[in-house]
Amino acid sequence: MKSIVAVMMFAGLSSAALAGGEDDPLLYKVMVDKLELRNANGPNALVLEADAWIGYDLNKLWIKTDVERVNGNTEEAELQFLYSRAVAPFWDFQVGWRHDIKPKPTRDYLALGFKGLAPYQFEVDAGLFIGESGQVNARVDAEYEYMLTQKLILSPEVAVNLYSQNDAEVGIGSGLSDMELGLRLRYEIRREIAPYIGVNWTRKFGQTADYAKAEGEDASDVQLVAGIRIWF
Repeated sequence: MKSIVAVMMFAGLSSAALAGGEDDPLLYKVMVDKLELRNANGPNALVLEADAWIGYDLNKLWIKTDVERVNGNTEEAELQFLYSRAVAPFWDFQVGWRHDIKPKPTRDYLALGFKGLAPYQFEVDAGLFIGESGQVNARVDAEYEYMLTQKLILSPEVAVNLYSQNDAEVGIGSGLSDMELGLRLRYEIRREIAPYIGVNWTRKFGQTADYAKAEGEDASDVQLVAGIRIWF
């Protein structure tokens, strides 16, 4: 809780310093990037990936969340509170707090990262998370949007996680832990509302895969997905 307060105060002070400028208005955005049903080898999963920000041109407060539910139970849930500072055109440096709510026991991390637009128009969200027990998680998410028409967009995506040490209680192994590749085709009814279909491939590696197999789970899975993307 102290971490949340510190991040909010820092963001608030930064925003207040810019509030007097009429050419730097207060802005906000809420993005539900994925709200989708995944048809997996085992039970189907409902996945939510969303974020929201409020602030000014240079300084913003970000909230990110990632939730997965299976058979009505929340299997994974993560929440991040971040202060974001523009450091270059199309690039923000972010610092704050990450809280893993599920699986139990909970985990807390100092969050450091960069979010922006890489060469060739790849959207990149890269983070380094430092845990209380010395656990370090490096994560990279990248996405590209290919315009088939003005309303039809094909979007390949990749996400990779690496960890510095084993954490058997939550089923995480050291080294390359997991990878996810996705391909989604969405139709923008309006820019703010876009249903989509696609395919998603997930793979666990090393000790993470061993933990999953011990729990009766598959280390690799191909999923058909259907969902909606909404922002305002």
